[in-house]
Amino acid sequence: MLSKKYLLIDAERFTELASEFISKHISLSGVKGAVVAVSGGIDSSVTLALAVRSLGSGRVRAVTMPEGDVTLREDITDVMRLTRMLNATCDSIEITPALNAFKSMLPLYDPSDLISNGNIKARVRMTLAYHYANTLRSLVIGSSNKTEWLTGYFTKYGDGASDLMPIADLFKTQVRQLAKHLGVPNRIIEKAPSARLWPGQSTEGELGIKFEILDLVLHGLEQGMDVHTIANELSIEASTVIRVQQRVKDNEHKRRLPLILRLSSATR
Repeated sequence: MLSKKYLLIDAERFTELASEFISKHISLSGVKGAVVAVSGGIDSSVTLALAVRSLGSGRVRAVTMPEGDVTLREDITDVMRLTRMLNATCDSIEITPALNAFKSMLPLYDPSDLISNGNIKARVRMTLAYHYANTLRSLVIGSSNKTEWLTGYFTKYGDGASDLMPIADLFKTQVRQLAKHLGVPNRIIEKAPSARLWPGQSTEGELGIKFEILDLVLHGLEQGMDVHTIANELSIEASTVIRVQQRVKDNEHKRRLPLILRLSSATR
């Protein structure tokens, strides 16, 4: 039967593997270090902690990018406390001026279109992260987890863009396990997940399902279990499983590189 035990991880072993993964690819790339965009949420906090463990605090630059009243003061406070704890340098860049510039120049800008405007914010933040990476001769380490990656809960070429993704094979509930092992503060671990792209945004609210259930649904689908078996074992509606399954399928384009028309195949 599907249960939480299927998603238990060896956090100490994973930390070792992630450290090796990060240090190896930073070395192979011939760069000096890494840049991590931090928001005060659990995923970016775990990613930053892994980066510091792998490279040392002197080779990691954290960048937090708040937006006016949308970013909660507690998030900024949590970022600063975490970076102090890790002895990492953190720069803070207010992105509101850049967003206002976009609003003034985009002919199709609609303030009521939360998704489109949220994507602009995510892409502005990634532009800044890559500016730091270019300037500091570093790679950008992304914070996407497996739950978000499979369901497409990220912005294409925004927070979904990075050079390394050390936690992208961990479901959200597994990231929580890792966070505890790494000593991430409880207030960050227990915080309600949100991309903070608009006031009141809730990740679970948008997805329409709790992570504890969603992760098990995704795990079941990954193991080849049929829809009705997953639904019965988790005591949920089959329609919920089908909706998750369809979301994974619909967002395949966000997980792959651009499709290329190969001349050799086109002329056959």
